[in-house]
Amino acid sequence: MTFTKTQLALGIAAATFSVALIAPAQAADARQAERVADAAARKAEALEAQMQQMADQMQAMQSELSRVKTSASAKASTEAAKIQELDQWMGAMKAAPAASTSKDNLVSVRGGWVRLDDARGTNHGGLNTNMNSGGNMLSDNANADGFYFGGAFDFNVNNDLFGLMDATSFMVELGVEYSEFGVGRNNLTTAVDAVVAGGAPVIGPDHSTDNRLRINASPKIKFMHGSRLRPWIIPVGLELNILGVPSNAVSVLNSGMQFGGGVEYELYRGIVLGADTRYHYSTSKIDGTPTDGFSAGGSVGFKF
Repeated sequence: MTFTKTQLALGIAAATFSVALIAPAQAADARQAERVADAAARKAEALEAQMQQMADQMQAMQSELSRVKTSASAKASTEAAKIQELDQWMGAMKAAPAASTSKDNLVSVRGGWVRLDDARGTNHGGLNTNMNSGGNMLSDNANADGFYFGGAFDFNVNNDLFGLMDATSFMVELGVEYSEFGVGRNNLTTAVDAVVAGGAPVIGPDHSTDNRLRINASPKIKFMHGSRLRPWIIPVGLELNILGVPSNAVSVLNSGMQFGGGVEYELYRGIVLGADTRYHYSTSKIDGTPTDGFSAGGSVGFKF
């Protein structure tokens, strides 16, 4: 019985010792498990955060891709609309008749009546003994009225008067005119014939035709551009006078000015009718031969 109690006591002691040894080990294992669980939880949280970040980035990339696609689609639509509009314009241009450009240059022929302020001579009926008066040594033509004809070229420079006035054209006129005033007695040959041959024509003809030539270069201002009816003025222009019969000093050329105004009307597709008046002024006579005078006439021109 004693032995049995002793064995029982020893068994209880051994069991108690075993429990004492096993309990700390189990506590250590529990703490280790907690640490592992905490680490795993932290890794899971970090991984979840990374996944969320990646999801946000993917969402941003999808939004940007959608924006780019929308922009590209809108741009493609705009370009397609422009191309379609260009095709329509080209089709309209091909179908439309060729538009004629505005023709503002003008070439014209003109003629009319001219009157000198002073006739060249004063004694048409007989011998003029004062051959120095009026430059009538070679022609004593007393007729101050005559006719003229000629032509002109109007070159268009601009249609706004250098930006000063709308619908107002600035042009340069280059013209030439032939004028004739009749026949006068050549006092020189008549006098020589009277002295040498008793009046018989020995030296040459005793009459000469009083004719002139004018060459001008003038600025011309035309109003009402785009209208069929266009008035115009020449403020002042350069003019050269050439005598057909020389002056008493046998000179034939002098310079002067002209002033004028007129009106033009486009009758039909570039065919222009005109009328004008001009005054011709020289600062001096050609060695006594007068050239100043007034002219009026009409013209027919063609635009190009």
